[in-house]
Amino acid sequence: MSDDIVVCDACPVLCRIRPGRNGACDRYANLDGALTRLDPVLVTQRIAEAEGDLVPFGAGDWDGGLNPGAATFVTGIGSGTTYPDYKPAPFIVASEYEGVDMVTVVSEAIFSYCGRKVKIDTDRYIGAEAAAVRIDGEQVGHVTTAEYGSQMLSLGGVRHLTGGSKREGRVTCDSMLALSNGAAVEAVIDGGAELTLQVGAAPIIDGVEESRMRVGCGSATIGIFARQWHGHADEVIVVDDHITGVLSEHQAGQFLGMAKAGIRVRGRKSTPGRYFQVAGPGTGWGGTDVTDPLTIIEKIDPKSAWPGLRLMMVSTTGEDAAYFVLDEDLKPSPAAMPEALRLIVERIGENCEPALTTVMFMAGAGGSLRAGVTENPVRLTRSVAAALTRVSCGGAPVYIWPGGGITFMVDVATMPENAFGYVPTPALVAPIEFTLRREDYSAMGGHMDALRRIEDICDDGRIRATRWHDRAPWPGAPL
Repeated sequence: MSDDIVVCDACPVLCRIRPGRNGACDRYANLDGALTRLDPVLVTQRIAEAEGDLVPFGAGDWDGGLNPGAATFVTGIGSGTTYPDYKPAPFIVASEYEGVDMVTVVSEAIFSYCGRKVKIDTDRYIGAEAAAVRIDGEQVGHVTTAEYGSQMLSLGGVRHLTGGSKREGRVTCDSMLALSNGAAVEAVIDGGAELTLQVGAAPIIDGVEESRMRVGCGSATIGIFARQWHGHADEVIVVDDHITGVLSEHQAGQFLGMAKAGIRVRGRKSTPGRYFQVAGPGTGWGGTDVTDPLTIIEKIDPKSAWPGLRLMMVSTTGEDAAYFVLDEDLKPSPAAMPEALRLIVERIGENCEPALTTVMFMAGAGGSLRAGVTENPVRLTRSVAAALTRVSCGGAPVYIWPGGGITFMVDVATMPENAFGYVPTPALVAPIEFTLRREDYSAMGGHMDALRRIEDICDDGRIRATRWHDRAPWPGAPL
């Protein structure tokens, strides 16, 4: 090997980098014969307020430089990797927060075992559960169990990153990186919809941008608005793919003393006024395939119904609504919607939250990563489980899953911008920080000889400072 070639050991690829060139991940380069992390280390500072009042240096424009005395937190973004972590993490930082001596262990971690859970706020049908999700023709995940008012995708994971073809792994890695860093991604679901997904933006389904989550299922909507409908309609049917509600049969209608209207909807009756499977899933009313709401009416009982009966039909978002009056033959005839009912339809819409796309990064902190924190990795695992050690991603709070290991999940919208990278193994690179009391770090067998004061870190020429945003709590607060 030529003397001027540097071998990068930041990941298993072991790029051989010539002078002035980058490695395959574009994160490391050979600068004057030294392996150098290219991106700056991101430190966040809380400088805008102190006990509710502006501090003097917060009164004017900030040039992005470090503010002496401001609360400072070193993130893993740009810090570099110590793969395989038989050596200490890139930064082990000693600092003081509100009189407490703290240590934050900072690293960029390589995650082969990682994925994205994508929450899509809509009742629209996007595909069958377990249907493949494809990007550029490659399967990168699947539709998973829907949650209340949202469709859910599970993307990435080790099987797609490394268990399939080389192209599948590359496409999976690229799409997860793009989603996590805020870019829009186009996906297609087998037998289902075409999606455009972007963190913090409304999902686009088959070219139509969603605007609202549902206020609740059909039964819940009946319960919420029953008293408001009472006296203005003799029957209200809320069309929903999950539970369609029928007001006069529903417990809410019975509490109000309503007479049963005798309008029987299709599907399987669950409990009074609650019906399953009134129609197939789709992009119509209430997440069903219904475009004409009258098609879900199975029969009208002449023993209970009467001419002039006022029938209101509405979806769970209020985007679809219609008003009918039964004629002499007990057939629903379209009629102008009374103002009182129109206002309730508007109120349904008012109570629907904006439809958004949310991306959760999920990963596990493995053995070699933990070895960069302590010489006895299981002690870190136990410390996290006991809530003595706080885990964060780019300073953002994470949810730690119960059970063994350190499996965590974080909302990428709470992290600083462009926090993620990749290595061509393929795998995702994400910042991670472990913060705990100095005495606890010493007791777990931490790498105390690698400890550096935060003031020394901030004198490093690779530092880039930014104001802490308001999308998550300040990461450096004492536990």
